[in-house]
Amino acid sequence: MVCTMTEQPFPQVPKSLRFSTRGIIPDNRIDMWEGHNAKALIPLDIRTLDNRLLHASETNLHLPSIRMASVFGTSQVVERSESFISENPTGVIAVFFATHGDAFFYHQGGHVSLRPGEAIVYDADRPFIRGFNHRFRELVLTIPKQRYLDVVGPQYPELPICFDFGASGTPSQQALARLVNTALKLIDTDDEYAARAASAAEELSWAGIEEEAFGLLRNVLGGAPSSADGIISAAKSHIELHIGDRNLGPGHIAAAVGISERQLSRIFAGADTTVGRYVLQQRLGFAKAALSSREQDVVSVGEIGKRFGFSSPSHFSRTFRQRFGLTPLQWRKGSQRQDLQP
Repeated sequence: MVCTMTEQPFPQVPKSLRFSTRGIIPDNRIDMWEGHNAKALIPLDIRTLDNRLLHASETNLHLPSIRMASVFGTSQVVERSESFISENPTGVIAVFFATHGDAFFYHQGGHVSLRPGEAIVYDADRPFIRGFNHRFRELVLTIPKQRYLDVVGPQYPELPICFDFGASGTPSQQALARLVNTALKLIDTDDEYAARAASAAEELSWAGIEEEAFGLLRNVLGGAPSSADGIISAAKSHIELHIGDRNLGPGHIAAAVGISERQLSRIFAGADTTVGRYVLQQRLGFAKAALSSREQDVVSVGEIGKRFGFSSPSHFSRTFRQRFGLTPLQWRKGSQRQDLQP
C-alpha cells in the first residue's frame, strides 16, 4: 500500500490522533497501520516477520511545527526505499527514542542496534530499514528539515546521530525524551499519569513545549549548551530526577547541564525564579503528592520528607506549613478524609 504524504502546513492548534489494530480483521491490519502512519507521522512500507499477526497502536500529537508519537507494536520491519521516498516525501527529520525492546536501523552508511534508553536522529527522506523484536515501544519526534537546520545551526552534524537518554545520558538528552513523553501524556486521558502531567504543564503552553523541544535539540545536537529554553528544561529535568539528593544545589545542577553557576542563576532569573526556590517548590510538590497517595500511607511523614531531600522532619514540617498552611500530617489526614467521602 502506498500512501502519499506531501508537505502541508502544520496545525495552529494541537491535534491528537489515535490508532489501534484492535478490532481490525487480520488481513487489513498492515494496510490500516500504513495508512495511519502516512497520515499521522511518516509514510512507511511495513511488513511482518513470518506472517505473524500484527498488533500495533499509536498516539499522535500534532503541534504547529512538530509532531510527536508514542508507538507500540509486535515484530515488524519498516522501510523507506529511494523509490518509496520519491512517491512519499516528508521533508522532516525524525528522532526515534527506543523505550522497550531491541531494534536495528540500516541506513546508507551502515547499521545501528538500538536498545531501550537509546535514540537515533535521521533524515526521513534518506533510505532506511528499521526492524523491531516482539512488543517494542518507542517515542518519536519529527521536525521540518529547514526548522531543524535553523535550530541546530550551520555546523549541523552528519546524520544519523545516536545518543543515550537513559541513566547515562546528559540532562538535555534525558529532558528531550521526558518532554516528548510528558506532552503525549497530556492528551492520554486514559492514563493515570495524565493528571500529574497536566498539573506539571499548567505554566507551559503548547508553544512553550515546542520552544523547549527546539532548545533541547539545539543543546543535544548543536554542540555546547546555548539555548536558554533547552538549558532550563534540562536543569528542571535533572532536578526532578535527583530530587531526593540533599546536596542538590546550583553548583551541582550547573555542572550537570554544562554551564557556569552564574549563567544558570541568570537563566532562572529570566524565568522569574531562583534555582533554590525552584528546587524547594519541586520538593514540596512531590512530598504533597506522596502524602495524598493512599499507596504511601504506610510510609511515615518523616520518611517522605527524607525521600524528597528535606534535611530533617522539623525542617520538612516547618517548610510545608509555610507553603500550604497545614503540617504534612494535617494534609495527609485531610486527604484521607476526602478519600472516605462517598
